[in-house]
Amino acid sequence: MAVGPCWVAVRACQRVLKRTFSLHKAQAIKDMENTFQLVRNIIPPLTTKKHKGQDGRIGIVGGSQEYTGAPYFAAISALKVGADLSHVFCTREAAPVIKSYSPELIVHPVLDSPDAVGEVEKWLPRLHALVVGPGLGRDDVLLGNVKGILEASKARGIPIVIDADGLWLITQQLTLIQGYRKAILTPNHVEFSRLSEAVLRDPVDSGDRRGAVLRLSQALGNVTVVQKGEQDVISDGEQVLECSQLGSNRRCGGQGDLLSGSLGVLLHWALHTGPEKTNGFSPFLVAAFGACALTRQCNHQAFQKHGRSTTTTDMIAEIGSAFNRLFET
Repeated sequence: MAVGPCWVAVRACQRVLKRTFSLHKAQAIKDMENTFQLVRNIIPPLTTKKHKGQDGRIGIVGGSQEYTGAPYFAAISALKVGADLSHVFCTREAAPVIKSYSPELIVHPVLDSPDAVGEVEKWLPRLHALVVGPGLGRDDVLLGNVKGILEASKARGIPIVIDADGLWLITQQLTLIQGYRKAILTPNHVEFSRLSEAVLRDPVDSGDRRGAVLRLSQALGNVTVVQKGEQDVISDGEQVLECSQLGSNRRCGGQGDLLSGSLGVLLHWALHTGPEKTNGFSPFLVAAFGACALTRQCNHQAFQKHGRSTTTTDMIAEIGSAFNRLFET
């Protein structure tokens, strides 16, 4: 059968597109591996010469009567990644429950006290990073207290990761985080849409996730944004990274808490090691990429064992081996 010139042209075009796609895929894999190396660069060596606290003292602000699991997941994940101490600042009713989950955590039942800001502020000089939002809820009194804690933390220049209902508070009061470049926001799809519409006053362009995350970061004054999704897209308003580490199809609640807790530790490490270790990349981008990859790897490993019944507790059990596989082999 004779092949017409149009068909020849179509086949040639297909070959070009296939080659271009392969090149893009190869470039993405290469970029991922380069970024993995940057994460490895920031990980502190284990040595007998350190004292307790040097590798990370992380604070989790969240935990209410209804939500006790989220702050526990974030705090225990921070410890499992390698932080030395993990503090939880929660409501009085939530504290006994969270304490019962693990004796490893330092739990402060102060978030709903009349002097919550002052109670947390006393601990801020001892903390390397703060994770705000897991299990917080939307009670007006708690949100008002967290607003004061954010302002006190910014005044001290403390790195802050904001997730869950911490993002709800930010959406209502954008000036709380505007221009604070030591913050990382970790919204899921719904939270990202809500935040983008509040900041940019336009619907999100779902066809250009990289551009959408870049624009939101820029509009917030180059605050780092991690949009969680099929691939996690990360931007500081100048550069954009994607994390497509293999995870699974299981979407149990609590995975974002694992990410935010581990991110708090990695952020401290990245800032502590200095820019020479991150090769010109923002330490916020490198830390965020590491936390995203680790969360996905934990999800993948847990799913291989538990399938549809996978929960975040199963994922946390995988942190040690997942961390080793990604960053220490």
